[in-house]
Amino acid sequence: MSSITIPSQYGYVLATALTSVIYLASLSIKVGSARKAAGVPYPYAYAEKAEAEKDPKKNIFNCTQRAHQNTLEFFPIYITLLLMGGISHPIIATSSGAAWLIGRFIYVSGYTTGQPAKRIPGAAGQLSLLANLAASFHTVYRLLA
Repeated sequence: MSSITIPSQYGYVLATALTSVIYLASLSIKVGSARKAAGVPYPYAYAEKAEAEKDPKKNIFNCTQRAHQNTLEFFPIYITLLLMGGISHPIIATSSGAAWLIGRFIYVSGYTTGQPAKRIPGAAGQLSLLANLAASFHTVYRLLA
């Protein structure tokens, strides 16, 4: 097995990861605000469908909650690929990570309008994961070669 030296540009990867964590925290705050505005008590994860159909605030809460949960579902994959790929390709990983974040911002901004179809343009940001997947494979290959 060979070794890899962490490149000095890896700081950009870590800055992207930190920005991503801050964005994730901001989504938690956004959900809390939407929950309060809709009057959905804890421990309920969502407003009932019948209530959300009648009350736009409850619908917006449900959409905001779902956008946050979707982001949480992808976050482990995203952050793993970002950190692994960045070892061999820090600029590609950082660029791909920034593209994912921009896509997430567009996705969440559209979804939280209460009209789920508006999230679709932001879903294109998921394609940026492919660059970090390739970079991660290259990192593993270099370590195992």
